[in-house]
Amino acid sequence: MHYSQKEKYELIKLVEQSDLGVIRTLRELKVNKTTFYKWYNSYLENGYDGLARKRTRTNNTWNKINQADRNKVVEIALKKPELSSREIAWHITDNYSYYISESSVYRILKANDLITTPPFRIMSASDSFHDKTTTVNQMW
Repeated sequence: MHYSQKEKYELIKLVEQSDLGVIRTLRELKVNKTTFYKWYNSYLENGYDGLARKRTRTNNTWNKINQADRNKVVEIALKKPELSSREIAWHITDNYSYYISESSVYRILKANDLITTPPFRIMSASDSFHDKTTTVNQMW
């Protein structure tokens, strides 16, 4: 449960004014001791403003391929359709100033519908083996 800035302040004041011990008061209030002391230290350092919730980080990932590089992969794939995803990755690594993995190239091309699924051969199993075994543990 997340407490508001005002609720944290009220809990701190309640614990400070309580005749019971800190731990016992926190047990009665069902507040974790570690959490309370984090709030309390923040309150002592920064006052009431220290009790405000911190902003969480955005979901930026450090290794996400930017849109310009994605567009470059698609552009190269359209210019050279005979290249596989591995060859496109090598081409980019050799001719441009950054590395991109084969799997990343494949995912980008797949997301842009530039990878076609290979045709499947339908194979049927025989009704029985051609070379039947005659003894135990005989492989062929």
